[in-house]
Amino acid sequence: MKIFVGISGASGAIYGGRLLRALTGDVHEVSVCFSDAAVEVVRHEEFDAGLELLGAPAEQVLEAFFSRHGISPRRLEIVLPGNIGHAFSSGSALADAAVVCPCSMSTIAAIASGISGNLIQRVADVMLKESRPLVVVPRETPLNEIQLRNLYRVKKAGAQIVAAMPAFYHNPQTVEDLADFIVGKVLDVLGVDHQLFRRWEGGQR
Repeated sequence: MKIFVGISGASGAIYGGRLLRALTGDVHEVSVCFSDAAVEVVRHEEFDAGLELLGAPAEQVLEAFFSRHGISPRRLEIVLPGNIGHAFSSGSALADAAVVCPCSMSTIAAIASGISGNLIQRVADVMLKESRPLVVVPRETPLNEIQLRNLYRVKKAGAQIVAAMPAFYHNPQTVEDLADFIVGKVLDVLGVDHQLFRRWEGGQR
């Protein structure tokens, strides 16, 4: 599959990292775009409140991020958010799917309004107009009425919403286990096989 992954500035960079790890371990063509805000979230969430990479350029932050999650950059196409001329910004590119993970409420608002302020928003707009799979992974709580209405509009437009709400019936032991549950749900929507969590097989009656 040709898959575009957008990582926006919501808290939960680990979700994007674990998703890239899962996709690059398989036979997929993956393009990834980090928004400017996402780079700062990565810096602060993944590296001791940002102190380890304080002042480091974005390229170094992302290199450390990939290393932390066991991702080979050679298996990715890394695209800048300002590259609106990228192939996936056109429906003729025939991308198989796009995922925004995590997806900030600002990005949700842009998608709901048809605004393309960066490549992530443009690709989402293209996937909706072409009726191709778009998955968004919002990570925010509590939600106000505006955010709920925007999520509803995005869903009505054709996107799948996989909220970052981990389950616990599979007895997670680590933070990575919790993140992998959400990533597994994203892969389920995309039709990608995985073994990221133990599936429910029914309980005793």
